[in-house]
Amino acid sequence: MDFAILSILLLTAFISYLIMIYGKMLQKRGQLPPGPIPLPIVGNVLQVNTGNIAQSLMDMSKKYGPVFTVYFGPTPNLVLCGYETIKEALINQSDQFGGRGPYPVFDKYTKDNDVAFSNGEKWKELRRFALQTMRNFGVGKRSIEERIQEEIQFLMKEFRKSNKSPIEPTHIICRSVSNVICSVLFGSRFDYEDKVFQALARSIDDNFKLISSAWGTWYNIYPEIMGCLPGPHKQIMTNHEVLRPIFQEKIKAHQETLDPNNPRDYIDVFLIKMEKEKNNPASNFFMETLIMTMHTLMYGGTDTVTTTLKYSILVLMKFPEVAEKIQEEINQVIGQSRPPGTEDRKKMPYTDAVIHELQRYLDITPLSVPHLVMQDTQIQGYKIPKNTPVIPVLSSVHRDPVQYKNPELFNPANFLDENGCLKKNDALMPFSAGKRICPGEVLARMEIFLYLTTLLQNFTFQPVGKREDINLMPTGSGLLNIPHKYQCCMIPR
Repeated sequence: MDFAILSILLLTAFISYLIMIYGKMLQKRGQLPPGPIPLPIVGNVLQVNTGNIAQSLMDMSKKYGPVFTVYFGPTPNLVLCGYETIKEALINQSDQFGGRGPYPVFDKYTKDNDVAFSNGEKWKELRRFALQTMRNFGVGKRSIEERIQEEIQFLMKEFRKSNKSPIEPTHIICRSVSNVICSVLFGSRFDYEDKVFQALARSIDDNFKLISSAWGTWYNIYPEIMGCLPGPHKQIMTNHEVLRPIFQEKIKAHQETLDPNNPRDYIDVFLIKMEKEKNNPASNFFMETLIMTMHTLMYGGTDTVTTTLKYSILVLMKFPEVAEKIQEEINQVIGQSRPPGTEDRKKMPYTDAVIHELQRYLDITPLSVPHLVMQDTQIQGYKIPKNTPVIPVLSSVHRDPVQYKNPELFNPANFLDENGCLKKNDALMPFSAGKRICPGEVLARMEIFLYLTTLLQNFTFQPVGKREDINLMPTGSGLLNIPHKYQCCMIPR
């Protein structure tokens, strides 16, 4: 056959295929809430800033309302904006909106074997097990508080070594926070100079930066295509794999010393559960789910708190008057003779309000990890079919002008009443909401309070340059809002 004729036939077939796919897209679009018209193959990707998806979606909501449809590639996604809308979905209809939508940057590695990215009975059972085990090992209780306090003192020792010289605090904070979840999972902490531990913490920190970049966004939209292309996104799976041999070595050591009557940590309890269910073919407790559940808990227990702390230091250097008021409250309630404890929080309304405002203003998780509609439902008059991916824009809750006056400004008064007491606001969702709320929320809240108050009890943060030059805009905004790198001086008090 003549090459020209063959080329024409192939081109005609390709165009016909595109028309057919596009026709199906438009047909399905007519059954969903309104939104921007998608293009073939790319959908609405060209209308979205992949470096700051949350802001792009909030801009779209001004035209299409709080519930609308956006296509990432050929896949339609339901977008939810504003406190009332997200509350209606994630809390009031938690069963209907309680599934986990596709998220290839993790799915490709965990393969439905973990506590965050799985669905159905497996997810429910693994989540119940993780929550109960963490409670049994002190999460939310005095015992875990003492572990955190001990770990913070190691961090204080490291910061004092700087001797008022400029330091970049990110990596050492990451190692310190990571050690807390390590103590729950492994029953012990690592030395900060341990090379294996440094590789573990570095791979997690690096992955959050990659996943929160435009490269991570493109990987989530076109995983098969991006998997074949070169680029920084290729490092994501490599970083995931760094954790596996570390976990395997820890598990092997636990197997050799396991006492079923005296479990020491998460690994021991999981191994005991595996043994009990070894003859159950439907069991969700096997070696791969142990490794992947540890993987998810390690990620969740490390970088969200780390990012909150390192971003908070930046904000408090930008607004030193806020840091000074916290230090005044620390002097009145705690003093300098003992470390802060969680009970102190009740007597420190200003500090508590600042922490709430930091979580709102910094908006560390601008987008919830995608949800999935588990059964046909309705929201704000729209019919939503089962298996529709859902993107709750958490930034829209924290920037909701109905809930906060001047939401673009940093103002701890957002969480203080006229008497100076803490004023809670349900329109604060730093850990998401509903059945998919972060399982480590209790631990994270405890850590943020204890770390921040102990840091301010011992040090005053001073910027290297002018305060007015401090840049609070994130350098990446995807899964997390990532602050710019910075140096500061830790001045002992």
